[in-house]
Amino acid sequence: MTDNNAKTQDNLNLEEFMAKYDKESDYRRLKGSIGLAVTVLAIVFSLFQLYTAVYGVLDAQIQRAIHLSFGLALVYLLYPARKSWSRSKLHWFDVLMAVAAVTTPLYIVISYKELVMRAGIVTSTDMLMGGLGILFVMEAARRVVGWPIVTVAILFLGYAFAGPYLPGAFAHQGATISGLVGHLYYTTEGIFGIPLGVSSTFIFLFILFGAYLEKTGLGKFFIDLANAIAGWASGGPAKVAVLSSGLMGTVSGSSVGNVAGTGSLTIPMMKKLGYKPEFAGAVEAAASTGGQLMPPIMGAAAFLMAEFVGTPYVNVVKAAALPALLYFTGIWIGVHLEAKKTGLKGIPRHQLPKVGVILKERGHLAIPLVVIVYLLVSGYTPMRAALWAIILAIGASMLRSSTRISLGDIIRGLEEGARSALGVIIACATAGIIIGVVTKTGLGLKLGSALIDLAHGQLLPTLFFTMITSIILGMGVPTTANYVITSTIAAPTLVQLGVPVLAAHMFVFYFGIIADVTPPVALAAFAGAGIAGSDPMKTGVNASKLAIAAFLIPYIFVLSPSLLLIDTTLPKVLLMLTTSLIGMTAIASAVAGYFMTHVQGLNRLLFFVGGLLMIDPKLLTDLIGLGLLVLGLAMQWAKCKKDKHTIQAGKGFPNL
Repeated sequence: MTDNNAKTQDNLNLEEFMAKYDKESDYRRLKGSIGLAVTVLAIVFSLFQLYTAVYGVLDAQIQRAIHLSFGLALVYLLYPARKSWSRSKLHWFDVLMAVAAVTTPLYIVISYKELVMRAGIVTSTDMLMGGLGILFVMEAARRVVGWPIVTVAILFLGYAFAGPYLPGAFAHQGATISGLVGHLYYTTEGIFGIPLGVSSTFIFLFILFGAYLEKTGLGKFFIDLANAIAGWASGGPAKVAVLSSGLMGTVSGSSVGNVAGTGSLTIPMMKKLGYKPEFAGAVEAAASTGGQLMPPIMGAAAFLMAEFVGTPYVNVVKAAALPALLYFTGIWIGVHLEAKKTGLKGIPRHQLPKVGVILKERGHLAIPLVVIVYLLVSGYTPMRAALWAIILAIGASMLRSSTRISLGDIIRGLEEGARSALGVIIACATAGIIIGVVTKTGLGLKLGSALIDLAHGQLLPTLFFTMITSIILGMGVPTTANYVITSTIAAPTLVQLGVPVLAAHMFVFYFGIIADVTPPVALAAFAGAGIAGSDPMKTGVNASKLAIAAFLIPYIFVLSPSLLLIDTTLPKVLLMLTTSLIGMTAIASAVAGYFMTHVQGLNRLLFFVGGLLMIDPKLLTDLIGLGLLVLGLAMQWAKCKKDKHTIQAGKGFPNL
């Protein structure tokens, strides 16, 4: 009984933590007949999505309108209008809003034939329903996603009307209210565009798949496996955080959610080992943010990227694989150097689980992940692959009594999958407003031209300005909407300079995501600080240092798209990986201030500059960089010989 009470208390504490740092987790927990009604609505939503996945999707606008109707209804019922309102009781105002909000997308379903017959003509009724629909979507976004994306959408709507009054290149002919409402609400260029289309097909099913994986205990399996593999090494718990977050990232759609899921276990372990709280929180934040860059899901952005770029989904997964591995390797190196510098040991092997035992008892839980990757590589559509993966997740859990999920768990999985999808649904719909304004006004090309002019047409300065733009646009915005916004606004800039489309989209995606650990708005770092009990800004600074690879890798694959497996050969890829790893190790050493011994002054500068030059994929820069690193290593060796104590603390090349 005591164990059950402790487990319940832990769950309550985790819920409170998530509600504080993650807007999507601050929802009502309704009970009684009202709670049952909302649960049934969520289950019906999931069953509708499964039905269309099995028997085929409806016409695009009808499928998306029904999808949005369910999403709006659940958002207004589960997320209160005001922060002070109860999370256990339903307010009459929110019921009224839910009913009113649902009518706006259902208007498209009911009037679909008539709307098609008079395409382009917007009646007064269309205006009313479309205008209300836009407002309901933005209010839902405020409740479930937060103010950042709503603010961006409002600014873009303002830009649509202010065009004739703006000076210079950003001026445009402007938009009328009827013209803008018609474009945003009654075409597939706005709210009901590609993002919501992907959400209503692929993304929802993958979120449902993730809900069932959580039911089977896959997260605990990943943490235990990471502990068995890396827990004994120098700084073991920190490496466990990196490894487990990378594994969780294959199915997770939220940096903050990943921090809460794995960080609640790994951060206390790190603190117990001797890591400073701000560093323990930073490790988990950097690793969890990297989870959004990890294929095959990439926080659901992979499916959108395939649609936006116009390439098969499997090409996006292949392109993202090596950069993601480099990112996690960079964090691993940073963690290892910090452990060596401070003399932190791992957990004794006898206190850790055995790999063989874990795989024997729970290895079957990973079968759905293996199968889904195989199906996607084999040419199955993401929707069909996700459908089979859901079936396999439930089936695999049945192989052992210790992991078997009940009928109640299966039903609750339908409910939790629908609820988990709400943030993505509303973010995609709101992002559609932004896309609609961009396509209506041509803002993407205008902004691209302005950035290129600012950089005088040079690639590297343009990359830098695009990086800053993407980080600002990504602050406080969830992964899916983050990619939609950055790819719509910032990616065209790089395409204008001849950067391959996939590389341009991956570049802005990386920097949009890295905003989660970049102060001043570093949600993942602040979440990690909440668990660690550390200063949020210090945690954010440490997380940015650990995530230094994410600031470098995008430059690598833009300067040499071979890293994304674009028009390349195996020897070329291997050479690039080698020079990149050497460069990242050198930069990580400069940032950490440690390699074989403490790195200071000129030695630090040699490592940093030499590392940067090694990352630039050109023969001349590689040779100069290598020369600087050899000089830096010689200085390290000489310093080690002078200080026997330092030799004992950090002997030889780090055991990565």
